Formats: sequence, C-alpha cells, structure tokens
Amino acid sequence: MTPLLESEEHKSLREAVAAFAKTHPHTTNAEDNTRLWQAAAKLGYIGVNLPEAYGGGGAGITELSLVLEELGAAGNPLLMMIVSPAICGTVIARFGTEEQKREWLPPLADGTRLMAFGITEPDAGSNSHRITTTARRDAATGDWILTGRKVFVSGVDIADATLIVGRTEDARTGKLKPCLFIVPRDAPGFERRAIDMELNAVERQFELTLDDVRLPADALVGDEDAGLLQLFAGLNPERVMTAAFGIGMGRFALAKAVEYARERTVWKTPIGAHQAIAHPLAQAHIDLELARLMMQKAAHLYDAGDDVGAGEAANMAKYAAGEACVKAVDQAVHTLGGNGLTREYGLARLITASRVARIAPVSREMILNYVSHQTLGLPKSY
Repeated sequence: MTPLLESEEHKSLREAVAAFAKTHPHTTNAEDNTRLWQAAAKLGYIGVNLPEAYGGGGAGITELSLVLEELGAAGNPLLMMIVSPAICGTVIARFGTEEQKREWLPPLADGTRLMAFGITEPDAGSNSHRITTTARRDAATGDWILTGRKVFVSGVDIADATLIVGRTEDARTGKLKPCLFIVPRDAPGFERRAIDMELNAVERQFELTLDDVRLPADALVGDEDAGLLQLFAGLNPERVMTAAFGIGMGRFALAKAVEYARERTVWKTPIGAHQAIAHPLAQAHIDLELARLMMQKAAHLYDAGDDVGAGEAANMAKYAAGEACVKAVDQAVHTLGGNGLTREYGLARLITASRVARIAPVSREMILNYVSHQTLGLPKSY
C-alpha cells in the first residue's frame, strides 16, 4: 500500500537535505555546481538509491526524488541526478554484470564519476521504435560497433561515459531491438557538439555522433533480448525524477512570491492581502502538492517492483508536475511584476527552465496519448 503520509525517516531526510541545500546559494558556475554535487555525494544524497553493497544508501527512487525536490526548492536543482544515479545507476544495478556494478556503482554513488544518457534522436525523438542508432557485432572479435546520432544529451562534457540506447538485429526475426551500451567519453569515433540553448543552466546539452564506435563485448548492459524491459526500468525513474525537478522549482518560485507578497505594500496593505494575488498563489501551492502525491505514488510503486503500475503513475506525475511548475513560476513572476524579470530575484531564468519539465524527457502530449491509450483504452491515431 502506498503511504499517504511521509514516514519520520523521510521527514528527517527532507529536513536534512533542505538545510544542506540552503548553505549553497544558487549558481550557474560549473565549478560551484561540481562542488555542490561532491558535497551532496559525501553526505550520501547522490547515491541514496543505489545498493549498499556498492557504496549506495540502499534506499530507492522515493528517497532520491525527495533529495532532488528539496535541492530544487532551495534553488539548487542538480539536473544530472535525473540521469546519473536515477537512470544509469538504476539500470546498471538491476541488469548490469557484476563487473559493471563494481566498476560504476561505487563512483556514481560517491560522486567521483558521472554518467550521461543518450536516447533522443533528431528524427525519432524518444520513440524507441524509430531509433536508428545501430549496434552490430564484429564476428572476428566479438566487439560491438555503434553508428548513429543523438541529440539533447545532458552533461556529456562532464560525464565519464554515456549510456547509449542503440538497436541490434534479432537473429530470429531480423527486426531491430533496443539495447543499452556504456560508451566511454574518449572512445574513438564518439564526437559531441554543444547545442546553443537559451536555457540558463550549468548542465549543457549536446548532439552526439557515433561513427563506427568500437566497444568491447562487455559494454552491453543486461540481456540483449530484454531491451524494452531494461529501457523502461530507467525511463520510469527518469519521469519520477523530472517530476521532483519540476516540483522543487515550482516550490522555489512560489516561496519567492509568497515572501514578496507578504512584504510588498501598496496603499498601506501588503499585496498578499488581495485575493487577486493570494488565490493564484494558493492554487499554485495546491497543484504542486497534488503533483507531489502522484510522484510519491509512482516512486513507491517503482520501489515495490511494480513496473507496470509505476509506468502509468510516473507519466501522470511528470505531467502534473510540469503543469504545476510552469503555473507556479508564471504566477510568481506576475506577483513580483517588473521585479520578477530582474536578475536580483532569480525568477526570470525559470520562465525558460520551467518548460523543461513540460517538454522533457517526454512531452505532455505524448503522456496524454499514453493515458488515453493505456489507461482509458481509447484507439490510437498513429
């Protein structure tokens, strides 16, 4: 059963992360961001979901999403938490070989190494059925050879390797099936190009080119014949963590607006006393709280091993959080008026950043497609 109320342990974790995050002012400086990441890892926050046997906290996505939410609520969201421990760490912990677990999980947990994740392609988006990045075996050596392109891959420049979603040919059917490969940053033929984004974030976005990238046989993660199962084992946590990212950002913006509305006085009255200001802020708070409940449900289902139930809930949580985040940021900016667009208050940069929770890693329209088809049983138009 999914608990409706947080345990005392979770409350304590939330308070500890919040206190830690407030000691690190928001920055767009890469070095400061790295120090924040390492400090959080030293306290066990980055690897809280990874197995204890490999240096992690032995908890789950429930705890990891809580950490990201509180970091975001303090103005310090660590985007790579969605990617490195949540997607890559989870996939390796569940499906990797013993050698892969020993090589990657301890450094992912202690913050000394990072891993990026590449699935999106220029012509396929995140549609795993249309991915054109292919992997073929070299019959003579047993090596894998990867060829293809990826776009909107976060943090490749600071990651030690990228978990790439490619497709291999099924010998029985001749059809292509998705598989996951660990590609080291310095692998020959693995090139990256920064995408010029109007997004004020430390973590940059990249386009990747894989030109006959040769990898050893043990670069394959998991079973070659269980690609979709393994892929969604990483994508469900990604959706939960994106929800946490959005909720944290929304809470940060809302807190700024509430503080301003309490103090800003016009005609001898704080503007927060006026319902035209107060009610939209109250609605934003309600929407964020509702999104958090669905996020917690999705995280608990995933941690309980219910991948199917978690898939539905994670998509709903990501949708709800994205909408709530954008509305909270929008209302916060309007509450501050012209001040909402100044650098001093730190809200203007969120106008663009909040859209990330709506767009990535899957658009709200595709989530509505998922719910209409999978949950409501309506026919597909595609």
